[in-house]
Amino acid sequence: MATRQLAPDRIMQLGFGFWGSKTLLTAVELGLFTELAKKPLDAKALTKRLKLHPRSALDFFDSLVALGMLKRSGVRYANTPEANLFLDRAKPSYTGGILEMANARLYPFWGSLTEALRTGKPQNEVKTGEDFFGTLYADPQRLEGFLKAMTGLSQGTARAIAAKFPWKKYRSFVDIGCAQGGVAVELALAHPHLSGQGMDLPVVQPVFEAYARKKKLQKRVTFHPGDFFREQLPKADVLIMGHILHDWDLKEKMMLLRKAYAALPSGGALIVHEALIDDARNTNVFGLLMSLNMLIETHGGFDFTGADCRGWMKKAGFTRTKVEPLAGPDSMVIGFK
Repeated sequence: MATRQLAPDRIMQLGFGFWGSKTLLTAVELGLFTELAKKPLDAKALTKRLKLHPRSALDFFDSLVALGMLKRSGVRYANTPEANLFLDRAKPSYTGGILEMANARLYPFWGSLTEALRTGKPQNEVKTGEDFFGTLYADPQRLEGFLKAMTGLSQGTARAIAAKFPWKKYRSFVDIGCAQGGVAVELALAHPHLSGQGMDLPVVQPVFEAYARKKKLQKRVTFHPGDFFREQLPKADVLIMGHILHDWDLKEKMMLLRKAYAALPSGGALIVHEALIDDARNTNVFGLLMSLNMLIETHGGFDFTGADCRGWMKKAGFTRTKVEPLAGPDSMVIGFK
């Protein structure tokens, strides 16, 4: 019986994965995809447009072709369909904002993963006495960019929630930690009978309301200023927590779930959507790595499986729970009161 010849290829590809990652992040930072969304360009014109040194510009562009982010026809470079839709800053579907943050912040912080694993402590601005969210929320321009990035990242998930949850049975919802309002807007667009609110800190209100006005939904989608740790949650038929629970330790997670249960009417529902780790903890790589990112970014946050969340919901009082896959690595856990 022949034995399979082992090779280190997969190990090397994973070990040097940061090469490709950093190449993409740098292209986003430079605005390369935004330039090519205007029209295809040859290497000389693209080098000049991006103000690059000619020494390695050609290698840079061709690396992006090999990585599947660009296509080349003759001597001209153009975006792939995905890059054109999601990485052009001029389009509302732009998701590069979160990649810009990954490049500027997370990339260097992940260099301290070993220290994080040995100490259990975050490795971000906290190490220099700063507070990322405090600094972010104090800078209106930077905050708006971050909130827009969250919208781009959540659109696919929001549309899946709009399609998969039985909204005909409900009239109102509140998105807790709503950011710009991407989820709330998608739900309202898909279901004209719904009225919704977004709850977040007061500084988010102008950005949220501007987005709702842009979508002509300001009458059905409104803002509720508040701190979900210090205040009770607004009452509605359905409450939504998207990429919120993973920021906190188990005690804080349970507190938020109990607050949600208290705010819901009998028959109401809570939707928790995250990059849920699969129950076997060996398939959803993004969910597992996101949990490591919570180690880098927070004092006690961690990601979790659908089974974990269902168990916590039952402890909080929810009588029936279920898990539904959404878009990409995201799934939702639904708890019914």
